[in-house]
Amino acid sequence: MFLAYSYNQFRCEQGGWKPPMSPCNVKSLPQNRIAGLSRQAWPPHDTTKRSVSATIRKFVSDATQARRYFVSGMVQGVGFRFYAQRTAEKLRLSGYARNLRDGRVEVYALGTTEQLAAMRAALERGPRFSSVTQVNEEPAQADPEYKNDFIITYDE
Repeated sequence: MFLAYSYNQFRCEQGGWKPPMSPCNVKSLPQNRIAGLSRQAWPPHDTTKRSVSATIRKFVSDATQARRYFVSGMVQGVGFRFYAQRTAEKLRLSGYARNLRDGRVEVYALGTTEQLAAMRAALERGPRFSSVTQVNEEPAQADPEYKNDFIITYDE
């Protein structure tokens, strides 16, 4: 009565393409397939065991490190802390950014070596209206208070 082709299209004996449950095709299907398509899996369920592989994104050597950046130049009043926060969120870093009284911005970041290198490059560029003259980088101790997200704080 019908021949099955790809994309669930059937060719009816009267000619032309018909959808799978058109009247031409329904009369040739068994009753249990017409009444409830959920009674049996179609195609029949494959019971063979299959192996599953996964890729681990972080390796043991990619330990979280902490870095403190001091950014000098025209970096206050131009949205530098918000720029640092957006960049850190894109890079999936945690930590904080704050203005210092001497006109610099301090950025404390927790992440992998690659993430921190990308953060430093972004800090050297800065937002549109800033003018970065220098970025000093120091290693820091990991502070569990800032391990979840990147926030903007204020100088003490």
